[in-house]
This record gives sequence, structure tokens and C-alpha cells, in this order.
Amino acid sequence: MSASIPSAPKPSRILLVEDDAPIAAEIVAELTARGYDVTHAETGPAGLDLAMGGAFDVLVLDRLLPELDGLAVLARLRAEAVRTPVLVLSALSAVDDRVTGLKAGGDDYLAKPFAMEELCARIEALLRRPSDTRETELVVGPIELDLIGRVARRTGRSLELLPREFRLLEYMARRPNQVLTRDMLLEDVWHYRFIPQTNLVDVHIGKLRRKLDTPDEVPLIQSIRGAGFMLRIPE
Repeated sequence: MSASIPSAPKPSRILLVEDDAPIAAEIVAELTARGYDVTHAETGPAGLDLAMGGAFDVLVLDRLLPELDGLAVLARLRAEAVRTPVLVLSALSAVDDRVTGLKAGGDDYLAKPFAMEELCARIEALLRRPSDTRETELVVGPIELDLIGRVARRTGRSLELLPREFRLLEYMARRPNQVLTRDMLLEDVWHYRFIPQTNLVDVHIGKLRRKLDTPDEVPLIQSIRGAGFMLRIPE
């Protein structure tokens, strides 16, 4: 009897709701080339009808859409308990705009213009998330991260972090007491698809340490000789 051949896994299904034809064509071409099954809608109502079916793994949703605004689409989906992860695209890039998009039910927010590589990396991150979860806060030991407002605190003390520093701290906070290599950080925080010869990680770790620790506090980020770094959180 011949052995059965396992079927190939189905590609992730992505719904793109974008009315700008050139941008939509570029996104569809890139995602299709990466093996995704992409459906495109040009208006808010068309996107809403498709998304209500719940058959998509990720929704990429432009904020400014004809006939029905993207945030209105998002609010309708969440009101109907559609939990598909949503990446909001928008030319509105102020902090208040990002916060509004996330509070409306978005899982991530990407300002235009954007690099296609970053768009794909953010989609991949949403696909890796457990379903039906949307964190708004991450607390690890003395570290508190407001994931919507992008505000970081240590024992109640506000940390003035740049966006990349916040992303680096969030990545480490999700992996406390684990050795994180420079290659891991370059791939997952900086989204490099190749590993360059650079001291980029060390420079940012140094800046983060200076903001994270005061002279009378126990240093939280430890260097692991020959390996990388660790966010040491007491058990």
C-alpha cells in the first residue's frame, strides 16, 4: 500500500481594503509573491461585507475609504464580534491618530508612506499572534508597557523611549530571562532579512539601559558573554 502524501498547508488569507489603485496593486503583488491568498476590496462597504464572513486571517484596512470610513468598518466588525486581526493603514501619522485607530479595535497601525518590507513584517507578526487576544498592557516585573499609547514605565517612573527603543524593550519584555542573540534582535526588531556586520544592537541596548536604570536601581538588561543579552526579571 502506498503511503499517502500529506497535503500542503493552505496559504494565509488576507483581505486588503484600499481605494488607492496603485498602492493596492503593489501590495497585492507583493503579498501574492510571498504566497498569501489576497482578496482586494476598494470601498468600505465591500470590505465590510467580505470581512463579516470571518474567513480571513488578517485584514489590512485603509483608514480613509469611500462610502464608509475605515474606522467605521472596524467598529462594525468589533461590534459583531469579528476578531480578525486588523492592520490599519493611514496617511494620518500623529500619535493621537494611531491611538484612535488602535482604540477603535485595530491590532496595529502603519503610517503611509511605508516600506513594503515593514508591511509584510507586521502582517507576519499578526499571523503569529494567538487568536482572540488583543493586549493593551504588558507588565513584567517592574516594567509596565502601555501598548496602545506606547508608554513605558519602570516602577511607576516614566521612560522617555524612542519608537525603536520601545519596540526593543517590548520584545525583551515578552521574553524575560531568555538569552536573546544579536541576530534574533536584528531579525525580529529591525526586520533584517540578512544579518549585517553592525553594532546597531549594542548601541540601542546601551541607550535603553541608560533610560531604564537609575544609579540606585538594579540593572535589568544583562550582557551574556558570547551569546547576547537578557532582560533579567526576578522570579
